Amino acid sequence: QVQLVESGGNLVEAGGSLRLTCQVSGLTSPIFGLGWYRQAPGRERELVAGLPRSGTTYYAESVKGRFAISSDNAKTTVWLQMNSVKVEDTAVYYCKVEAMQGAYWGQGTQVTVSS
Repeated sequence: QVQLVESGGNLVEAGGSLRLTCQVSGLTSPIFGLGWYRQAPGRERELVAGLPRSGTTYYAESVKGRFAISSDNAKTTVWLQMNSVKVEDTAVYYCKVEAMQGAYWGQGTQVTVSS
């Protein structure tokens, strides 16, 4: 059974930093890519940062220069380092993995940025 478990969400002041972690387990096929998404109240879920198996790492314009996605070599842990956070970064953050056997989501972790 594939499981993705996010952690690290918290209440943080604007300008501060936060590091989200996603633990991936149960995959038995090659991974095509990993990504962090977020969904704010009343808005659609959006891709924040993507780490493909090959190619260029993707960042949404709104987070370029502030957020960084990384993973371990085995792709069992994915991190999202969030620096200089803004109030508009407030959302539930989700980890997603795309593998040959399918695409899977975590349950989400809440990030709240106060002014």
